[in-house]
Amino acid sequence: MAESVEHQGAIIEEPFDLIRMSLDERVYVKMKNGRELKGRLYAYDQHLNMVLGDVEETITTVEIDEETYEELFKSQKRSIQMLFVRGDGVILVSPPSRPGY
Repeated sequence: MAESVEHQGAIIEEPFDLIRMSLDERVYVKMKNGRELKGRLYAYDQHLNMVLGDVEETITTVEIDEETYEELFKSQKRSIQMLFVRGDGVILVSPPSRPGY
């Protein structure tokens, strides 16, 4: 059986407990398609579908320079007021940074 861990007074027994503790907090979400999201977590479900608000989306693309064959990384940012994130595209969800951790 998994071991329980206490974090800021809350018991974490399974991964979704950490997500639950991040409700109404700003989280970082990395997606499969090279997108990164930072926004306030309003809701989630068992499939990791999420509703985020005040989202900053960063899209990073890699292009190859035809002359030098060098990789060129380009980033594009946009703000989105409310966003539904489909869980099957999520690679990572990071809870907000907490002082002292």
